[in-house]
Amino acid sequence: QVQLVESGGGLVQAGGSLRLSCAASGRTPSGYAMGWFRQGPGKEREFVAAIGWSGSTTYYADSVKGRFTISRDSAKNTAYLQMNSLKPEDTAVYYCVAGRALVVVRTTPNYWGQGTQVTVSS
Repeated sequence: QVQLVESGGGLVQAGGSLRLSCAASGRTPSGYAMGWFRQGPGKEREFVAAIGWSGSTTYYADSVKGRFTISRDSAKNTAYLQMNSLKPEDTAVYYCVAGRALVVVRTTPNYWGQGTQVTVSS
C-alpha cells in the first residue's frame, strides 16, 4: 500500500502564491508517476498536473498552465506544486495522487492522499 500525505494548503489572497508538498511512503511502485487533482465547491474533481519519475515529463490542465509548476524529488519520494498568480476559482481541496504511469496518474490514479484545502480570497 502507498500512503500520500499533503501539506502546504491555506488561505491566500488573489494574486498570491502557495507551495503544496506531497510525501509518499509505503510500497511505492518502481518508477511511479505523481500528480495533483482538485475539487472545488460544487464542482467535480479535476486533473491539475502530473509528473513522471525522472521529472522531465510534465502535464498540466489548461486552466493552470503558466501559473502552476509541478516538480519532484524522487530520492525523497516527494512531489511539489508551486502555485502562482492564484485566482478565487483555484479554491479547492487539492489531492496528491500517484500511479504506475503518467497516463494512469492523469486519468485514474491508483493512490490518493487525504487532500489539503486551498482557499483564494478576492
